[in-house]
Amino acid sequence: MSLITPQVIPFQAKPQPSFNKNFDLLIRHLHEMKAAGYETYICSENPKQFDRLAAIFKELKADVQFLPVEVPIHEGFIDEDLKIEVLTDHQIFQRYHQYKIRQGFSKDVALNYRVLRELAPGDFVTHIDHGIAKFAGLQTIEIGGQKQEAVRLNFKNNDIVYVSIHSLHKISKYLGKEGETPQLSKLGSDAWKQLKARTKRKIKDIAAELIKLYASRRAAKGHAFPPDDVLQTELEASFLYEDTPDQYKSTQDVKSDMEKPYPMDRLICGDVGFGKTEVAIRAAFKAVSDGKQVAVLVPTTILALQHWRTFTERLADFPVTVDYINRFRSAKEKKEILEKLKAGKIDMVIGTHALLGKEVGFKDLGLLIVDEEQKFGVASKEKLRGLKVNVDTLTLTATPIPRTLQFSLMAARDLSVIRTPPPNRQPIHTEIRVFDEDLIQEVIHAEVNRGGQVYFVHNRVNDLPKMVETLKRICPETDVAMAHGQMDPEHLEKVLVDFIDRKFDVLACTNIIETGLDIPNANTIIINRADMFGLSDLHQLRGRVGRSNQKAYCYLFAPPMSVLTQEARKRLKTIEEFSDLGSGFQVAMRDLDIRGAGNLLGGEQSGFIADIGFETYQKILDEAIQELKENEFKDIFQEEIAQKGSYVRDVTIETDVEMLIPSEYVTNTQERLNLYTELNNIENEEGVAAFAQRLQDRFGRLPSPVNALFDGLRLQWLCKKIGFERLILKGGKLRCYFLGDPQSSFYNTEHFHKIMAFMQKHGRIMGVSLKQTNKELILVQDEVRSLKAVKSLLEQLTTAIA
Repeated sequence: MSLITPQVIPFQAKPQPSFNKNFDLLIRHLHEMKAAGYETYICSENPKQFDRLAAIFKELKADVQFLPVEVPIHEGFIDEDLKIEVLTDHQIFQRYHQYKIRQGFSKDVALNYRVLRELAPGDFVTHIDHGIAKFAGLQTIEIGGQKQEAVRLNFKNNDIVYVSIHSLHKISKYLGKEGETPQLSKLGSDAWKQLKARTKRKIKDIAAELIKLYASRRAAKGHAFPPDDVLQTELEASFLYEDTPDQYKSTQDVKSDMEKPYPMDRLICGDVGFGKTEVAIRAAFKAVSDGKQVAVLVPTTILALQHWRTFTERLADFPVTVDYINRFRSAKEKKEILEKLKAGKIDMVIGTHALLGKEVGFKDLGLLIVDEEQKFGVASKEKLRGLKVNVDTLTLTATPIPRTLQFSLMAARDLSVIRTPPPNRQPIHTEIRVFDEDLIQEVIHAEVNRGGQVYFVHNRVNDLPKMVETLKRICPETDVAMAHGQMDPEHLEKVLVDFIDRKFDVLACTNIIETGLDIPNANTIIINRADMFGLSDLHQLRGRVGRSNQKAYCYLFAPPMSVLTQEARKRLKTIEEFSDLGSGFQVAMRDLDIRGAGNLLGGEQSGFIADIGFETYQKILDEAIQELKENEFKDIFQEEIAQKGSYVRDVTIETDVEMLIPSEYVTNTQERLNLYTELNNIENEEGVAAFAQRLQDRFGRLPSPVNALFDGLRLQWLCKKIGFERLILKGGKLRCYFLGDPQSSFYNTEHFHKIMAFMQKHGRIMGVSLKQTNKELILVQDEVRSLKAVKSLLEQLTTAIA
């Protein structure tokens, strides 16, 4: 056996030099390497980093070349044999290199209600045109000798309506007041129409007030900030983590608002710990870069301190002065800070409602950031309103309270939702239990033994010391600290800082920790008498844990369900049910429901909601707002109307072509209904392709009625673009109905005039004509061979108006 002689393979390599974010040094280095005949590659997992580098080089007027490589490597190096250097973006910008463990997922649960999927026969539903009915499942019916599938609805006196699977968006689950059974509507009577008209009139009155408020902000003269500069780019690139897609979009939204000439008023709704603060820091820095001051308003003393730490650490490498005012500061310190603020020597100030005091003055305030707006009282909110008139305002919240939520959904305020959790986050395990000492002992031991810490929330200051004694008795080997708002400020701060520094295992406290305490090592929370807390409070408290990649636990202690009020039972059930990541928005939706959405827009509204159901109320609300924007307030929303691609909200398709998912292809009726509902929400070809692929993977080759169903969906999109509300294709005859409202501004648009011009020029050749009745304008074609021919005609019309 011959032994292999060991070989030495020499290679000349050295690690990437350190540039300490000094771009002049980097540019000089790149020039030297080029002169020495080296080729430079820069590696990054995120293509946006190349754009950021290019922008920085351009701003510094540096003519440097590098080859971008969209692959992450852990550390850069220089190979002297091959004459190449490979640099990494995270070393240039001094970021940690994040190993990819698991992709963060975006849940599409927040803004669509997802309740239609869960319809069961016997459920009450609302049909937007006919009223309240009972859902009776899917049924196959014959039209012109062809099979179709439709949803069967039972109305009063056992009248039946079949709703085409193309019109599922017209049905919504009835959500009224819990425990109240709605009246079924009578087909053929005007009662439902009148109720809708009455509701719309009322909504319009209230909405007009809100839009006036919005309009006054739009008309107010604000400060238009300039586009990003090199420092802004550098700040964003130095963020330790990768932006989630939602975080990136929210940042872009905020910056684009700031660059407009009227004041920004944006609400960022992101679940607890999803990176809203980073978006706020970027906005604040943009304001400071343009010589403006920033005020950050927070609800609690502790949060002011924590935000000050976060802002200071994040902006340490930049020329920004940050300070804070809260009750921990002495009178002398406060006086000094206020003087510096007035003189413009402080760029950013963070504080509680003390910032709204008369003695606080700014040299040039440009941006106001409000964290957790719902925690401020009415008086503070009024003062805020005075401050906001022509200052850009950014509001951050984890659970929007119903009124702000409703306001946002109604477009009287701009809304960004961050619902993608950071990578490696796990949902918080949530349980409702009765107070039990053995369970407390078990929970605390389990957390402390894995090196973590525990919050024990007990919201009564009087007997908090007694609870601390109980905890010490149950778990004698753990260190328990106590914190509440009535303690001496210095002592309270010391306790919290010691807990952050892991000197205690358990913090027994009131809900003082509710907003903003950020301790990644605390991953279990026990909330005593959880039934006494509001929904958004519970959601906030639970958000104190699960801020790292550890599995977190939340235990809600309450008396047995049987003795709780119905409201409290629903609150606890909601918080237990929505323990998914990013469920804050859903919690707020349910909150609307629990409180009886009525008190949002005045007491009389709750009557309407009980009569027509919450989702239908929402649809009418949306219609009312659109009508106000297009008519009474069209001058204010000119830009929005011009960008608006479509005047049509719903398209109804009636046809005798066989379009359905055959029962022999998908046998389960509920599953077919789910698939129809999902298909109804698809808005583009990519969505159709992905849906078709999933169907094929699950059920096999697609039958032709399913492909016809996809064509029906494409026809709906084309109708929307053109301006048809209804398309009827039966017996080879085509009828397309234009918008039913003759007063609509659609008929004055260039879009409509182009359709008319196309019809004059090509109508006769194509066998297509227009017919005007008393109420409607209809496009008519009498000999239609196939669906494909209809699609071709509509595509030609779409091209003509493009």
